[in-house]
Order: sequence, then structure tokens, then C-alpha cells
Amino acid sequence: MPVYDISQATQHHVYTPVGGDMEEGDRVLRVDIRKLRDGDVPSKQTQGSSGYDLSAAIGGPLEIFPGEWELIPTGWGVAIPYGYEGQIRPRSGLALRHGITVLNAPGTIDSDYRGEVKVLLINFGKGVFVVRPGDRIAQLVIVPIVAVDFRVVEELDSTLRSAGGYGSTGI
Repeated sequence: MPVYDISQATQHHVYTPVGGDMEEGDRVLRVDIRKLRDGDVPSKQTQGSSGYDLSAAIGGPLEIFPGEWELIPTGWGVAIPYGYEGQIRPRSGLALRHGITVLNAPGTIDSDYRGEVKVLLINFGKGVFVVRPGDRIAQLVIVPIVAVDFRVVEELDSTLRSAGGYGSTGI
């Protein structure tokens, strides 16, 4: 199994900003984005938000019927640095009010993907949900990942939980 040293690969993407809304000591990961069609730039709604809202880059209203799903374009390609991944997560308000969520949550954007970011929405609600151009439909969270070296062993170490699975820790 090869060993990867990502310290050099990501070093130039992380910087400490000067001024703006940042706190002293904050570090920022630079992620290049490319406009592929009309759409809003991913944006945070508050300084403390971890997710950047993704908006629908569609030509007109799109209906999602109960139990059905649609792949919604955002209009943007991203170049996520090696050592990170993008996670497409549902917006809590859409889930609470309309039963709308991301079907493959969290959707993964790998660091080597350069196509358009699209969001797979499903309607678990009771009524038709209409997505309009510019609607905020999901959020993008960028998180660090680590390379894994799987090791085949005869036995795994012992824990209190052991092989207890679904429901084993109570309700």
C-alpha cells in the first residue's frame, strides 16, 4: 500500500486571511470554482455556518412529486484540493417544512472531480415541491479526509460493545 504525503499537496491552499469577517488565527481553504451556467456563488448565510448554500441553476420552475427525485444543477464546477472532500448535505428547513432532502446524503464530491456540482433531491413530503431558479437547495461542506491503509488481521481488538449492531445501545 503506498503512503501518501498530502502536506505539500494542500499547503498552498490554506492561508490566514487579513481583515474581513474572520477572527484572528482563522485559517481559510482556497477552493477554485468555475461558472458553468447561470447560478449563485455558493455562500454562507452566517459567519458561524459550516455549510455553503448551493442554489438551483435551472431555466424555470421544476416540480418534484412525492416519492420522486430530481438531479438539480448548481451551475458550478469545483476544484477541491487533494486531502479534502466536498459533502452535499440537506438544508434543515427544506426537510422540516417540505420533506425535501438529499437522496444520497451526504453526497460526495471527490478532489479529482471537475464536472458540474449537482444535487439529487428527493421529495418525502405529501405534496408537490417546486424548485425555482436560484432557490437554495442544499449545502456544501468541505472536510479533510485521510488516506487509509487497510490491514487484514485474524481478529479485531475487543471492546465493550463488541459485535452489537443495530439497536444494541438502546433507543
